[in-house]
Amino acid sequence: MENNITLEEIQNFKGKYPKQLWYLFLVEMWERFCFYGMRGVLAFFMVDQLGLVEGKANLQYGAIQAFVYAFTFIGGIFADKILGFKKSLLFGGIVMILGNLLIAASPHDFFYYGITLSIIGTGFFKPNVSSMVGELYHENDGRRDAGYGLFYAGINIGGMLGGAIPIYLGKNYSWSLCFLSAAIVMIIGVITFLLTKKHLAPIGNSPLENHTPKKRNLYEIAVYVGSFIVIPLVYIMVINSDFTEYFMYTIGAAAVGYFLFELIQIKDSKQQRKLLAAFVFIFGYFMFMAISEQSGGSLSLFAKDNLTNKLLFFNIDPNVVNNSINSLYVIIFSPLVGLLWIFLYKRKIEPNTVIKFGLSFILLAAGFFIFYSARFFVDANGLSSLDVFALGYLLYTLGELCIGPIGMSVITKLSPKRLFGMMMGLWFLSSAFGQFAAGKLGAEMSDANTGTTLMSKLIAYTDGYYQLALYSLIAGVVLIITTPLIRRLMQEVK
Repeated sequence: MENNITLEEIQNFKGKYPKQLWYLFLVEMWERFCFYGMRGVLAFFMVDQLGLVEGKANLQYGAIQAFVYAFTFIGGIFADKILGFKKSLLFGGIVMILGNLLIAASPHDFFYYGITLSIIGTGFFKPNVSSMVGELYHENDGRRDAGYGLFYAGINIGGMLGGAIPIYLGKNYSWSLCFLSAAIVMIIGVITFLLTKKHLAPIGNSPLENHTPKKRNLYEIAVYVGSFIVIPLVYIMVINSDFTEYFMYTIGAAAVGYFLFELIQIKDSKQQRKLLAAFVFIFGYFMFMAISEQSGGSLSLFAKDNLTNKLLFFNIDPNVVNNSINSLYVIIFSPLVGLLWIFLYKRKIEPNTVIKFGLSFILLAAGFFIFYSARFFVDANGLSSLDVFALGYLLYTLGELCIGPIGMSVITKLSPKRLFGMMMGLWFLSSAFGQFAAGKLGAEMSDANTGTTLMSKLIAYTDGYYQLALYSLIAGVVLIITTPLIRRLMQEVK
């Protein structure tokens, strides 16, 4: 039934986009709704409902996010070697649904159990949809970038709706409803995938297809059982953020060690330089994430207490703005930034990748300087302007658009084919470390708040944003100054 369409037929599509892209777009959109919905309520729920102090909530938020990205690395390996993308995606989706239903049943009692399931489920789900999108195109099909552009919009529509709806339901109706909404959209996503997967034919099938069914089933069952065996382990590490530290440092040292081992194995000095350049980008991405990933942690807690609910002429919940405005800006500005690069490219003045990376840090710094300036727009109640906050996010998002879409493609260009998996894994791991560091930075801001008034909290957080803006500015300037050096490492790769 499944194999009535070949890979050739899929890749020789007419028009701008293959029809399979729309199916994957929808599946990913619902999953991102679920992911951003959870991300947007984590820190808020831990402080507001579970009674954690803000510093602890920031650390816990960083730990949970770090695990999600670290598991993406592990889930990606299992999908590559054993399950194939389709089965991995289905398994991950079901585990995510179970996690959300568990929390919905009793948010206060089952929160951390549900989060543990969500971490494991996302690890199996997240890396696979984007890999399947790549397979819809021939190696040198010029339409691939447009495909990823459309896909990126899908991610952000899901992110925008997911950022707004669950937190709104939780704050105004009930927390059970908040987590139930995430489970329901995830069910829609999984059903969409089941109904459309026959159109993907060979894409994402099990890599063990040539083994005997018995052997293949044995391997698959081992992965499923193993995933459930690690649940208590992940649960313990999420509950206790000290354990998270040991886990992160161990996996970090191992990953860097393995990278150096592979680097030494390569005898070709040109290829070695390229891999080093890729590592510079990965490290840059880690720094970017460490600074920018405050939205689910400290910015969420800042929005909870320190902002008015007037945006331009509207009344709107500041947490809804904090969770959704970044995605809204991406949907609006992503195509415009794309057009800008094409415009500059035609005039031969498009900045190279390293300069774009540097630019992203400078725009991020500008965004955090604006978050810092919120302290100059305070009313008598210690509430600051939501308009200023939204403007800060605009610059922050423009920074993200200079780094997000191009980062992954430059890593694949610089790595030899056989090391793709490892380098992509390092990219996701650098994101995990960034999330972890972001939680620590957010916790430091909370701990700097020695008073009990809204004003003292505002001062503590905006001081922190000032520091982050400075770090970001320095990183951007260093990247731009060292551009010639990094370009030399990159060899012929543009």
